[in-house]
Amino acid sequence: METVVAQNLSKSRFMTISIMAVAIAGVAYVVGSQGDGPGLLGSGTIAPAERYRAPQVTSADVGLGDTSVPMLMQTDAFELMVKNPSFRALAADPAFMALARNPEALAAMAKNPQAFVALAKDPKAFAALSAGAAAAQAENAQAFAAMAANPAAFEAMAAQPAAFAAAATHASSFEALARHPQALDAMARNAKAFEAYAKNPAAFEAAAANPAAVAAMAADAAAFRALARDASAMAALRADAAMFDTMARNAEAFRALAADSAAFKAAFDAEALAAMARQASAFEALARSPQALSAAALDSAAFARAASAARVQAISSAASADAVAATADAMARQAAAFDAMARQPAAMSALASHASAFEALARHPQAFAAMARNPQAFASFAKAPAAFQAAAANPAAVAAMSADAAAFEALARDASAMAALRADAAAFDAMARNAEAFKALAVDAALFRRAADASAIASMAQNEAAFAALARNPAALSAAAQSASAFNARAAASAARAAEAAASLRAKGVEANLAASGRAAEAMSVMAAHPQAFAAMSANPQAFAALARNPQALSALATNADAFQKAAAQPAFAALASSPAFSAMLADPGFARAIRTN
Repeated sequence: METVVAQNLSKSRFMTISIMAVAIAGVAYVVGSQGDGPGLLGSGTIAPAERYRAPQVTSADVGLGDTSVPMLMQTDAFELMVKNPSFRALAADPAFMALARNPEALAAMAKNPQAFVALAKDPKAFAALSAGAAAAQAENAQAFAAMAANPAAFEAMAAQPAAFAAAATHASSFEALARHPQALDAMARNAKAFEAYAKNPAAFEAAAANPAAVAAMAADAAAFRALARDASAMAALRADAAMFDTMARNAEAFRALAADSAAFKAAFDAEALAAMARQASAFEALARSPQALSAAALDSAAFARAASAARVQAISSAASADAVAATADAMARQAAAFDAMARQPAAMSALASHASAFEALARHPQAFAAMARNPQAFASFAKAPAAFQAAAANPAAVAAMSADAAAFEALARDASAMAALRADAAAFDAMARNAEAFKALAVDAALFRRAADASAIASMAQNEAAFAALARNPAALSAAAQSASAFNARAAASAARAAEAAASLRAKGVEANLAASGRAAEAMSVMAAHPQAFAAMSANPQAFAALARNPQALSALATNADAFQKAAAQPAFAALASSPAFSAMLADPGFARAIRTN
């Protein structure tokens, strides 16, 4: 039987909870009556949690102006979990702090604790799976870039998902045929007539060399003879004769495409198919769901339209496709970061326009967050960047810095960061002019942490011209990021389906073809053994990559497997774990007192 925490929160309590991660906003905490959660009233509801009183959090416990920890310790989630034996067992392990410093990964693992506690006992497998998820994201990003650089072709293919999936699964063969469009068109109009060649590709070459004798080829004899003389095309078809069978099994879809000559010509563009062949493993994975593949192509087309609206293509006619592809690749690789930025287009535009300066700040997230909460206080440094360095070196004397003194002192000691800010002091003014947007990001610490990801901002700096062009149209820049995020979600879902398929094969005693995807066999084997964990990792590879490099964090999970599973069964745990202040709370003296007194 499940019981529900009373939700009669005051307005001030509601605001407190809303500052935490999305997981707790508007959600009633449901606590299982057989768990270790305290305060159960037999068959009734849980009484409203008694507030954690002020004497337990003193000014010595937290830095001046830092209210995130005491606010978190005043929530219902905290009141429930501080009395929970499983949570207390976790908190008693010093190594758990290492795990808590990665809230995105911790929150994801809390949704499927059983899958992760088993995996945490094998750090090598965890690292292999994490590497596989990262490799999959990189491949998918390149696929997204390929589609964004050839939007007309992929949007045309998307009209017939089954034909698109067939082309994606046999990209090299279709690339070869696309160099002979008239012959390919004839085959698409009558795919069944070519089905037998799947078992005898040499017969196809012989027939194409003498097309007058074959009814399905006779009308386009010259085109088929040219195809027969193309040695590389014949080699590609011999290497993948299954393409003939795939076309036949999807004959209606190919016939529908061929019925519209303009759409067919656009869809089977040789350059687009060559791009698919170069990213074969990613397209093959996406092709497991033809509808998802088509939707992904539409995402890329939306990205390309946004880039066009922002005049990225005006960088130069020769470099336009490369510029679009570079921005698409960057956004898809760091989809979570760009999606967070996109929530505030004006802030995102400022970041893109001054990427090198903001990358420097992003390496010092606490100082950057303080600046984002009060951008106007830093506006004057646009004209005096040397004064900023002096102020950061002596932050106790500056009201806007004193609450985060150590963070600003570290920033002042970072010579490369100071050089970047001196080189582009206009970044201070850009923040001040878009103060409301930066404040809106900073008020949600988890959102700001994702948006201010140093590697994502670095990717903008590496593609400065393209992102600067996008930044001139904040709405288009935001739309582009949202399209990349949508694609990334579809790709992650495809990765999850691939993991489930591999697991299903393994359960039947059939080993998956580990070389088929182009990824390391070890990673694929682990994926088949841990499909649910792989699905979670695919949604946020960066968070899990950091965790894989932290043996102390994995040790905490493996050592406290039972406690973690029981604690994770409580929705209140997810609420706490997803808060950016969670790890700071664990280290806070007030938390230690709460554990002792409850």
